[in-house]
Amino acid sequence: MGQLAQTQEEASPLYGITLYGEPLKYSQDFKSFSYVNEKAPKGGTFNVGVLGTFDSFNPFVVKGQPAAGITPFYPSLLFVTLTAPSMDEPSSAYCYAAESMEVAPDRTWIIFTMREGISFHDGSSLTVDDVVYSFNTLRDRGQPYYKTYYQDVVKIEKLTTRRLKFILRPNASKEIIQIIGQFPLISKAFYTKHGFEKADLTPPLGNGPYKISHFKPGDIVTYERVKGWWGEKLPINVGRYNFDYITYKYYRDDTVMFESFKRGDYDLRLENSAKRWAEEYKFPAAQEGKIVRKEIENKNPRVMQGIVFNLRRPFFQDSKVRQALGYFLDFEWINENIFYNAYTRIQSYFPGSDLASSGVSSPAELNVLEKYRGRIPEEVFTSEYKAPKTDGSGNIRQNLNEAKKLFEQAGWNIKNGVLTHRETGQPFEFEILLALPNLERVIQGFVKNLKRLGIKAKIRIIDTSQYARRIDTFDYDMIFMTFSQSISPGNEQREFWSSSSANSQGSRNYAGIKSPIIDEVIESLVNATNRADLINYCRVLDRLLLWGHYVIPAWYREKDSIAYWKKLEHPSIIPPYGIDFYAWWSADAEKAS
Repeated sequence: MGQLAQTQEEASPLYGITLYGEPLKYSQDFKSFSYVNEKAPKGGTFNVGVLGTFDSFNPFVVKGQPAAGITPFYPSLLFVTLTAPSMDEPSSAYCYAAESMEVAPDRTWIIFTMREGISFHDGSSLTVDDVVYSFNTLRDRGQPYYKTYYQDVVKIEKLTTRRLKFILRPNASKEIIQIIGQFPLISKAFYTKHGFEKADLTPPLGNGPYKISHFKPGDIVTYERVKGWWGEKLPINVGRYNFDYITYKYYRDDTVMFESFKRGDYDLRLENSAKRWAEEYKFPAAQEGKIVRKEIENKNPRVMQGIVFNLRRPFFQDSKVRQALGYFLDFEWINENIFYNAYTRIQSYFPGSDLASSGVSSPAELNVLEKYRGRIPEEVFTSEYKAPKTDGSGNIRQNLNEAKKLFEQAGWNIKNGVLTHRETGQPFEFEILLALPNLERVIQGFVKNLKRLGIKAKIRIIDTSQYARRIDTFDYDMIFMTFSQSISPGNEQREFWSSSSANSQGSRNYAGIKSPIIDEVIESLVNATNRADLINYCRVLDRLLLWGHYVIPAWYREKDSIAYWKKLEHPSIIPPYGIDFYAWWSADAEKAS
């Protein structure tokens, strides 16, 4: 068993694969990942603060607001997957619930052989029938992204009591081999009896390292480590899932949530407020050294975030209008007066990575773009994208003049102090929907600047459950949204930007983009056969999205800011592609061992 060889004539069993056939970091006989403590003690508790609420333990359907910790993606506390990645490689997958996998030389099928002894928390065995049921049910009845994600799978077949085969479309994306291993394995018996579409608070039957032991709707949910769990000694899990209990505590207000952290009510905080990070960690516990603060780098693209236009609204269908509105966000003033100059302006959908476009289009990018000339903005060929800039003084007169020109080209003029459409006489008014109150003070400056050109924008803040419902049904004019990217983008780009997801409720195509050209580039990206081509298509996609003005780019921090109580311990190595909090452990458990 070993790494996939492209020249092999017959498929041999593999213990792991990489996206483009690069050597795996870990050999077949590896004992654990290098970024864990193999001897990490078991025991203790890990309390996590969460903003919002929950009303469901079903993360697989659009309905309801699922509880934290019950994510359908790896790593999940409740559900296992066929394979699992390592966090110190950009694109690896190692066997998890599967014992081995076999890939056709032409990539038209993949066979998994399941491990023996996998059980659900009620003692029943996980079977191939459960795996087949999981895939078909998630794709046909689950969240819309499952259908998009696995569209290259023609069908799944049970071969024996331990083996199953996925039949793939000809020329399926190279990534499909890996992402097939990522769907959660659920119980056919449980969901057939309970109902797969029910979004209620019935604790699901899981097979992962934890199970739900206690909850209070919308307030708290506790997961208990399963003693003697079947997967505990697998190399991918050694040194991980160490806490006896992981509890998520919910808060409706971020200020209240921070005060709770200061009291020690929960243990770790990913700080997203530059002001708070700079000024508010001077409370007694922090000054006495009971709190650890760290800024950690990683190699993943930083999160792209910004103000998203809903192109389903007629106001925002003209790209000149969208471009004009970008001139009203005064990042330089915000960064100096609110963010303590801690942020960098986003100039890419893949910020902080080699996937990001920069400068003017390279010859390789032009080779892809040339056939679209005349159908895409000319700036894609001639100019480097730069978000509108100010001097930081708060005076944005030059930006207002540029915006006014664009609005006039799009048919809008100022009449009696109100920006009005020349033909319909309709005033330019819209709503910005938010779920996080701390964003209001940032967006207020944007709204104030809009008013200077006769545009009426209203900020509306609603609770997270309402917000989730409105996002799922695209019931908004503008929102502030984040887009997390991996170091090896693939099928999820269809979910973010493709025409096929634009009208699919619950999809992440928040802007409602419908561009045949972007669709083509996404397919080329998904089907890239080497890393160099992947990077090139990502940069091309990046330029098309930037010059399409679908989002007003916001800002990012170059490092992750975390604060935690000293009751937590972590391995000496922090993996380069994210922090593995499941490899942490309790200091109290260490003292007791």
